[in-house]
Amino acid sequence: MQENNQEQELDLNHLMQIRIDKLKELQEQGKDPFTITKFNRTNTAGEIKANFDKFEQKDVTVAGRIIAKRIMGKASFCTIQDCDEKIQSYVSINDLGEESYKLFKTYDIGDIIGITGFVFKTRTEEISVHAKEVTLLSKSLRPLPEKFHGLKDIDLRYRQRYVDLIVNPEVKNTFILRSKIIKEVKNYLDNKGYLEVDTPILSTIAGGAAARPFITHHNTLDLDMYLRIANELYLKRLIVGGFDKVYEMGRMFRNEGMDIKHNPEFTNIEMYSAYEDYNDMMNLTEDLFRTVAKNVLGTAVINYQGTEVDLESPWKRITMIDAIKEVTGVDFNNIKTDEEAIKIAEDKQVEIDELKKTRGDIINTFFEEFVEETLIQPTFIYDYPVEVSPLTKKKPSDSRLTERFEVFICGREYGNAYSELNDPIDQYERFKKQVEAREAGDEEANMMDDDFIQALEYGMPPTGGLGIGIDRMIMLLTNSASIRDVLLFPTMKPMN
Repeated sequence: MQENNQEQELDLNHLMQIRIDKLKELQEQGKDPFTITKFNRTNTAGEIKANFDKFEQKDVTVAGRIIAKRIMGKASFCTIQDCDEKIQSYVSINDLGEESYKLFKTYDIGDIIGITGFVFKTRTEEISVHAKEVTLLSKSLRPLPEKFHGLKDIDLRYRQRYVDLIVNPEVKNTFILRSKIIKEVKNYLDNKGYLEVDTPILSTIAGGAAARPFITHHNTLDLDMYLRIANELYLKRLIVGGFDKVYEMGRMFRNEGMDIKHNPEFTNIEMYSAYEDYNDMMNLTEDLFRTVAKNVLGTAVINYQGTEVDLESPWKRITMIDAIKEVTGVDFNNIKTDEEAIKIAEDKQVEIDELKKTRGDIINTFFEEFVEETLIQPTFIYDYPVEVSPLTKKKPSDSRLTERFEVFICGREYGNAYSELNDPIDQYERFKKQVEAREAGDEEANMMDDDFIQALEYGMPPTGGLGIGIDRMIMLLTNSASIRDVLLFPTMKPMN
């Protein structure tokens, strides 16, 4: 294997040297492509192909990367790829002249060129540009992988996304859809009267979620700070300040494991609406997913990794305790104490975290162990134990539970919502328990946020809050198996 890698490296170095020598020759002739600062392109390949009747026999100027080339004596064909399509060009010595045609024949796959000529169809009915002039705009010194047969190494594709986008054009479509999905989410909320805001990424307290933060240091203040794990506590301060509906979409950072669902930095959106509760957030979540799917994909019945997912029909709504009962037969409504919960966990051979031996924690563990992966069609799981919901209002009918839900599709969580806790005394006590858990070794437990408590003491109206993992939503709507497939530059360990 090492010998093969060395041989490949030698081949690459040889091919690159040939291209470097070509560049030097051009520079000696006063034809350095890197001195060109602008090129007046009139149309893209996609525009021309979509409107052939309009462009037939008309002069156009296109530009793009050479991805195929056939030299046939005094006439040749090349194909370029631009931002949205590929288009063929017919290039002949009669049109370019001997010197320019000779120069064209030296161009390599990967070079970026501009072509001016008229649009026509070949005998095989392929829409093409009959070149009158060809300009080298940038020299590709590094050959594209496998002579443009495709970059197949998944790890290398993520590391070198720029090459992935060149040789696997369908990848670009995923990120075009990503942009459209994000735009539609924002449009939906804007139309519902929400105001988009910005809150700090750096803070002295990592709050709003159960997660391990990244730590950095502010030199001027000589102060350790955290990259945000959530923007919840700042957004709720704005509700205190008098905004009725706010949202923020942006990067969050969690110093945790990496897998097909998790990246250390990810895009999340949180929204808060005064005078609403978690039932309103359920309705909004369902309508948001359905509307975005229809507007971007044209349908709310989609395929995800071979499974038909129906976003159109009413989504199932079931309490966490009832969902556990459906799958396991265990009814936690009949289990009243921590000791009883521990016993049933032992009977079912469920491993319990030593720091989480309460009835509420065990209910949550049962759900994650037995239920979560069974939730294929869109399902709201609601009424979570208070132990795992430190920022959520308790249910008036059962103080052991909270008015919280998460939404699951294809065994994966996509959103988390609360009837927000607005009692500063209760919030302070729950923060204290989180601090105790943190001191006992739980690195994901919340920190005490005295300023947030102070904000609540001024009074926050009853509020519904919702967070959605945008990357996961995009994975679902683009049929992408891994979060890395929807991040242009996912976090990767350096090669060396």
